[in-house]
Formats: sequence, C-alpha cells, structure tokens
Amino acid sequence: MLRVVLAVLLPVAAYQSPLPTDCSDIYRAGSGTDGVYTIYPAGPTSPVQVYCDMSRDDSSAEKWTVIQRRQDGTVNFFMKWDHYKTGFGSAAGEYWLGLETMHLLTQAKTYELRVDMEDFEGQNVFALYSSFSVGPESEGYKLNVGTFTKGAAGDSLTFHNGMKFTTTDKDQDTHGSNCARLCYGGFW
Repeated sequence: MLRVVLAVLLPVAAYQSPLPTDCSDIYRAGSGTDGVYTIYPAGPTSPVQVYCDMSRDDSSAEKWTVIQRRQDGTVNFFMKWDHYKTGFGSAAGEYWLGLETMHLLTQAKTYELRVDMEDFEGQNVFALYSSFSVGPESEGYKLNVGTFTKGAAGDSLTFHNGMKFTTTDKDQDTHGSNCARLCYGGFW
C-alpha cells in the first residue's frame, strides 16, 4: 500500500503589503523558520493560519504557502462543500486551507504550484507547475494550472485544468458519477 504525503505549495512574486498575505511576505519580514504563521489574504479582517515551508531546497528564491497538508491520516478529507470552502484541520498538522482563501490569494498575485509526495519507504517526488489560481465560488472555484515544468511525480493536474471543484454534496465534475464520492474527498 502506498502512503502519500501531499503538500501543495505556493511561492509569491515580489509584492509588499503592510500585513503578510502569504509566506513569502513573512520570510521577507525576517522569519525564516518552517512553521505556522498568520496571513491576511484579503486585508486586516481576514486572518488565516497557514503552514509556511521556508527551508525547501529548490531554485525558487520565494517561500511556500502550504494549501494542503496530509501526513498521517488524522484528518478526514471526506468533507462537504462548506468545509472545503472555508478550510479545515490545523495548520500545525493536516489541513486544507480553504477554497475561498486560495481564491483570495491567487486573484491578487502570480503563483507557481508545487505538489510534494512521499511513499511508505520515504521516497519523495514532486510536480511543479508554472502557474496556479482558483476562480471565485460563482464559477465553482475553477482550477487554473499552467504548464507542468518538472518533477518525477509527473503531470496529473493538466487534465483537471479548467475544472470546477467537486465535493460529496456538490457534484460539479464532468464525470458520470460524483468523483468526490468515488475518491473519498473533494477535488477538481
């Protein structure tokens, strides 16, 4: 059996704001340690706890805002629409950032997407995409991913580009069945 640890990560282009909108802003303000931080994707009334990956050894000068983190199965991802919209779990462990927060983050800045996975034997692979954004709820939180640029995990998201998000109680996929029910969790 394969155990997958998935961390979806976002770096940000250069941008200055009085409050941090993502982990790169926190890093530029002087915090360089991996951990849980508060960001404000829509200004001072929108505090959100996120896990920041500040030490990833890659070519990006930016730091990564983790939007999904699965490590040990302690959080059930077989959730309904409202949970996926607002987020669930704990940034200190397993969590889903929330579709609305992802939309707010990605409407204002340009981001890359990195998906990291680890199997039971500790082997790590990743997939890197040139861009990533999530549309508004009125469009079903449509996924927009750019070109797959590299990574031994291969390209599994290009097929989902332009798809609306589906949950057990809100079927927006193009499949004949509800994919969230078939796969035990929401996705595009």
